[in-house]
Amino acid sequence: MEAFSSRNLAMQAEKKILSRMASKSTVTMFIDETSGAVLDELYRISKEHTQDRAASQKVIKNLVKVAVKVSVLFRNGRFNEAELAVAEDFKRKLRQGAMTAVSFHQVAFTFEQGVLGRLLEECRDLLLRLVEKHLTPKSHGRIRHVFDHFADAELLGRLYSPGSPFEPHLERVCQGLNQLIDQGKL
Repeated sequence: MEAFSSRNLAMQAEKKILSRMASKSTVTMFIDETSGAVLDELYRISKEHTQDRAASQKVIKNLVKVAVKVSVLFRNGRFNEAELAVAEDFKRKLRQGAMTAVSFHQVAFTFEQGVLGRLLEECRDLLLRLVEKHLTPKSHGRIRHVFDHFADAELLGRLYSPGSPFEPHLERVCQGLNQLIDQGKL
């Protein structure tokens, strides 16, 4: 006899539906204004860097899909104790990365690409460990795509170059990250 669980089926359907709804108009139902503003600026940064609207939209859409899926798993209590410890490590590392990004922006000439790139790679690896048993290889690829895109040495170098066209975008990202940190959301 097959092992069937309506709860598992419902959660899979929820993940699928929410990941398909990861367009800009529906995202606003799931994320707050500050997070949305940060995502918008990350899109602009990506678009400026790649000069490719479709690729930039894809990286942000992948970010949203992964965030929604992880939140569905968390909300449905799918992580065991060991995975919850990994989730806490991920949260700490993500917060550290955000604070480092803000600090590099606020204090001129302190940017070190290796530091920020390494933090993003560590976040990627922790998130992959967290969802290893829960998400498909396609979702794992989305996680790699998002983190590898924003950890790119050339992108980070351009982003933090004094007087670069990225400066206004970076300023707004850092303002948003500061708000999210202050509100305890990051």
